Amino acid sequence: MKQIRIVFIVLISVFTGSLIAQSKKQKNILLICIDDLRPELASFGASYIKSPNIDKLASEGRAFHNHYVNSPTCGASRFTMLTGMYGTSKNDALFLRAKTMAKKPAEVNPSMPEWFRNNGYTTVSVGKVSHHPGGRGGKNWDEPNVIEMPNAWDKHLMPVAEWEHPRGGMHGLAHGEIRVKANEMDLFQSVEGEDTIYPDGHITNEALNQIDDLTHNSEKPFFLAVGIIRPHLPFGAPKKYLDLYKGVEIPAIPSPEKPKGKTTWHGSGEFMKYNRWGKNPNEDTVFAEEVRRHYAACVSYADAQVGKIISKLKETGAAENTIVVLWGDHGWNLGDHAIWGKHNLFEEGVHSPLIISYPNLKKKGKSTNAIVETVDIFPTLCDLTGLEIPVFINGKSLKPQLKKYNKTGHTAFSYRNGVHTIRTDKYRFTVHKNGEMELYNHKTDPYETKNIASENSAVTKKLMVLLSKKINSVK
Repeated sequence: MKQIRIVFIVLISVFTGSLIAQSKKQKNILLICIDDLRPELASFGASYIKSPNIDKLASEGRAFHNHYVNSPTCGASRFTMLTGMYGTSKNDALFLRAKTMAKKPAEVNPSMPEWFRNNGYTTVSVGKVSHHPGGRGGKNWDEPNVIEMPNAWDKHLMPVAEWEHPRGGMHGLAHGEIRVKANEMDLFQSVEGEDTIYPDGHITNEALNQIDDLTHNSEKPFFLAVGIIRPHLPFGAPKKYLDLYKGVEIPAIPSPEKPKGKTTWHGSGEFMKYNRWGKNPNEDTVFAEEVRRHYAACVSYADAQVGKIISKLKETGAAENTIVVLWGDHGWNLGDHAIWGKHNLFEEGVHSPLIISYPNLKKKGKSTNAIVETVDIFPTLCDLTGLEIPVFINGKSLKPQLKKYNKTGHTAFSYRNGVHTIRTDKYRFTVHKNGEMELYNHKTDPYETKNIASENSAVTKKLMVLLSKKINSVK
């Protein structure tokens, strides 16, 4: 009996010691970036979308339903996420940061992955995390000496398979088809086959390999960033994902009309240059719905990749000590305001999904309506891992909203081509280079169809002060 008691005490001691060690172990980070993903997800209110894996992540974490990017374009938005700083027309492309560092390295602040790397993390990126998939420049984005984010990654990987190079993978369709001339490449397709007939299948498989390697072959905590390309143009996904939308009613576009007056409307040049078989979705409602179904199929395809990555994380046991962040790099108009694409400062252009999940989160599954912005991700991850928050960043930690889902947020700031906008809980206020203004009341006009700037001078003056503070905070 005495021996049994001793064995029992030893086992309790080992178990307790293991729990203490686990609690003291530095938390890992898994950052999943999804290109051109508007909040077109069931967990964000789009009930017709099939997104079970992202929805499950939202049920296990905190979904930020009012997250806004700082710029509605890939490179500039990713700059703000990876640096915690607002960009400007001079520095919003990450490859320019590399050029700056080569000339004046002492004057450039460390990026988020570099900050974590300097604090003992192994940092790995797979797919499109910075501006180019794989994080390199050059003609085909594969030059080993042209690095978008110097000193950031221990490994920055982009499996290209039959697409030959990262540029091919970025704009690739099934079976290695590469965009050469956009007008000769179909806007969308849906081909029978496994997930690996499109580039994201290979990106995901490499991410799974990296999770295995990071969890089994390293004592250091890891910062793993995975960049999924779809639903970026051209809209290609295996047919099984398009089949999910057979017979599904796609809701009408709530604000399909081209806006009047001075706005950031544009002619959807990126979208329109593809082969559209002579059709224009602004004039052909049947074609518009077909486009939206293919976008939805790409969302479900991206969702499936997220599911594989999260499942692997749980399979290895690392999920018990990992902070997971899912982030959309900007919004995307699907005919809203007669725009098919990004690059605008309407709500649809800058509103994107953000989900943060970690094991000891309280009130899991409770979403928050707090206004937050992309620059907040860097300080939040520092706060959650116990690292010092850099003094140079513009963002604010979202730990208060993670602790209490009903905690209020703060004003969100976005910009594009010298035009600036802020979003409060009630208004969107935009100022153009020539001084013209847009003001929309989101309580009464959620689709921003009526500019009331001229009718509300007191409100515009107050919001101008807030916007000026944001502009002046750009570093």
